[in-house]
Amino acid sequence: MTDASTKTAAGKGVGTIDTRKYFGTYDRRPLRVKDDHLRRVLAGEDFLLFDGAMGTQLQARGLAAGEVPELLCLTNPQQITQIHQAYVQAGSEVVTTNTFGASAPKLGGAATVEEVFSAAVACAKASGARYVAADIGPTGSLLEPMGTLPFDDAYELFAQQVRAADAAGADLFIIETMADLAEAKAAVLAAKECSDLPIFCTMTFDEDGRTFLGTTPEVAAKTLSSLGANVVGINCSLGPKDVAPLIRRMLPWSSVPVMAQANAGLPHVEDGVTLYDIKPAEYCEAVRDMLDAGVTVIGGCCGTTPAYVAGEKDLLAGRTPAARDVCRDFAVTSSQRLVSLPAGHVGVIGERINPTGKRRMKEALRSGNYDYVMQEAISQTDAGAQVLDVNAGLPEIDESATLRRLMADLQGVTNLPLQVDSAVPATIEAAVRSYPGKPIINSTNGKQETMDAVIPIAAHYGCALVALTIDEKGIPQTAEGRLGVARRIVAATDAAGIPRQDVVVDCLCMAASTDQSAPRQILDGIALVKRELPGVRTVLGVSNISFGLPFRPLVNATFLAAVFAAGLDLCIINPCQQRMMDVVNSWRVLSGEDQSAQAYVAGYATRSDRAPAPSAAAGGLGAEGAPAECPPRAADGAGSRDAASSDPADRAKAMVLAGRKGPMPGLISAVLAQHDVMYAINQVLIPALDEVGARFEKGTFFLPQLMASAEAAKAGFNTIKEANDAAGVEVASKGKVAVCTVKGDIHDIGKNIVKMLLENYGYDVIDLGRDVDPQVVVDTVVREHLRVVGLSALMTATVPAMADTIELLRQQAPWCKVIVGGAVLNPEYAKMVGADYYAKDAAESARIVGEILGQ
Repeated sequence: MTDASTKTAAGKGVGTIDTRKYFGTYDRRPLRVKDDHLRRVLAGEDFLLFDGAMGTQLQARGLAAGEVPELLCLTNPQQITQIHQAYVQAGSEVVTTNTFGASAPKLGGAATVEEVFSAAVACAKASGARYVAADIGPTGSLLEPMGTLPFDDAYELFAQQVRAADAAGADLFIIETMADLAEAKAAVLAAKECSDLPIFCTMTFDEDGRTFLGTTPEVAAKTLSSLGANVVGINCSLGPKDVAPLIRRMLPWSSVPVMAQANAGLPHVEDGVTLYDIKPAEYCEAVRDMLDAGVTVIGGCCGTTPAYVAGEKDLLAGRTPAARDVCRDFAVTSSQRLVSLPAGHVGVIGERINPTGKRRMKEALRSGNYDYVMQEAISQTDAGAQVLDVNAGLPEIDESATLRRLMADLQGVTNLPLQVDSAVPATIEAAVRSYPGKPIINSTNGKQETMDAVIPIAAHYGCALVALTIDEKGIPQTAEGRLGVARRIVAATDAAGIPRQDVVVDCLCMAASTDQSAPRQILDGIALVKRELPGVRTVLGVSNISFGLPFRPLVNATFLAAVFAAGLDLCIINPCQQRMMDVVNSWRVLSGEDQSAQAYVAGYATRSDRAPAPSAAAGGLGAEGAPAECPPRAADGAGSRDAASSDPADRAKAMVLAGRKGPMPGLISAVLAQHDVMYAINQVLIPALDEVGARFEKGTFFLPQLMASAEAAKAGFNTIKEANDAAGVEVASKGKVAVCTVKGDIHDIGKNIVKMLLENYGYDVIDLGRDVDPQVVVDTVVREHLRVVGLSALMTATVPAMADTIELLRQQAPWCKVIVGGAVLNPEYAKMVGADYYAKDAAESARIVGEILGQ
């Protein structure tokens, strides 16, 4: 496997999902496409030109600070229609409705979603545009497990907008400016399940090539195009020269057309007017490069005007879409990492998160000791797994709820894609529905009832699918019999529209101790499947071959080499068994996958040929000859020596870096038994958080890791507080800070993250919420005599409200320092609104607060 990324998420609760609401209700209606031109666009055979920025045009026309832009569709429809008409006259085929923030929470009861979409679509139609795109933006809240918004609640918010737009007469949906892959997935599913109009979906990326949650262009393209978006792409945040290389990374992994709507560069202010630094000619030159690479849908985002669209129209004159190569490799994703399997490469699926035959895993699942499961995930990740199988199939527990909880928590400690392992279709669907990525489903088989239940789930959610060669008659004894079952399954997946590369056939491993002909039939079955069913991949759970034999790792390793030679693509093994990984690594050399044996040499050059066989502690044999459990390690190798240290302080630091909150109470209690409270805070928890912040700054940690580590540190601080409360001791606060999202803006993701991190650093945080009136901020600062306040804004239209708040603070509380941040902010904007500091992220906010308060 090759991979194109890095890390992952955190774990709180998971919202409940009534799978009966979705299961078995898939309607494969044909897509409703307005005309042949749009049909050709969706096939990648023609270009489509969108409009430019709505917000920029509204500001140029004097949009009042704090006014809800979407309500102008009701109060001033003529103005909105005039903006649309200007873009149509410039050449736009598609105009985007003024509904970016038209969700129920954002409208706040001022109008209904249905009223706004009806008016907005009417305005767009009145412009004479060929197509009307119903604009759907993010909710403004962070989804579980990192935030508080359940996936299902986000889905319902999007579904309401979808139904309203469809009823109003929109021609397609544009789901835009998404930074959270889970939220984008909820929006795409809402559009897919509540309408049959085409779905265009774009995400927004930072300069490092990731969303603020760590998603890469490759991951977004593969996940969203597999899920059912008809066009995917990038919008906002960056200028066209910065978007171009990200679009090139996206193109090979999207099975559908790709679009780009960049900003007109960075904003700056002249005489109180916001201007952008890239002019139309320069903008269009960068767009030309994207067209040459294979982009077929273009337009503009913040700062672009009709002049930019007119330039793009000229670019398209006489041009035909460029040919592009779409990767047909097997590929699955987490929210942050794409793992692909080119022909001739082999991959490792870690098998340890499965209670079958594992006493400690069973105990952990029964008792809810999920930290043990996280330990297994971290260890398998460090040992070389590229996908993790996740199974919670115990009859005495709620399998569906447990499986979803595990998948949510696992995102905080590993960035590997997951394989959803269950025999219950409703459980499978509940797990894959909200998973932020493209998972594998394990599994379907040749039984008609199972195929009818599971294959539609894989097709609907864009998952890869393991196909077991067993049917109503059992497991065929011969290779030809296994091929026959595989043929029937692949015929069904072909009919369901599942690409061949997403189908992974398992010829089923049987014990050699009971039937010595079984290994030969398995080997021949794999070879037959690869020859007779071109395009599919193969997988095998290898360890069953040695059941009932002594020294099982030797048998397993020998058989693993044999099945690789027969054509096996994916092995399900315990990667912590060094002998098995030795076979994997050496096969990658012999097959040519490890070019010039670089990885092999790097890993084995210093290892002695006379080294003893791996011990149980290193992943060899367990006490009864069963595979040993993986030894504990720290996430991503971070702090591995500290994790194994006998010093509880070192181990506590390692657990914060690994994002594991389970061990923290015991470790901090052990630290407190040896040291005082301030040592635990200043020598253990704060340095660990500082290291997390440093890794976040360097781009080796992302928001999911940051929040998982914050949760682990919080568990440590809670232990200190409990100990102090019991002893009647009070630890002094480092100071008070107020945070809020400014008037007119209900987006509070960034504000909530800053709050969590500041609290972990020991500050008392007064959270004033979102859409906060300037006078409320000032009254709080005066009443509490605060020395610092943090203001957040996501939308350009609410930046003036930030300036109003700061101006009022200067008048009534001049001693207070102001930190500003948010997606639309930059240092120049911060200076324009009169702020003292600009913080680009939560870690920077914590550093600045410490500087102001002298901590």
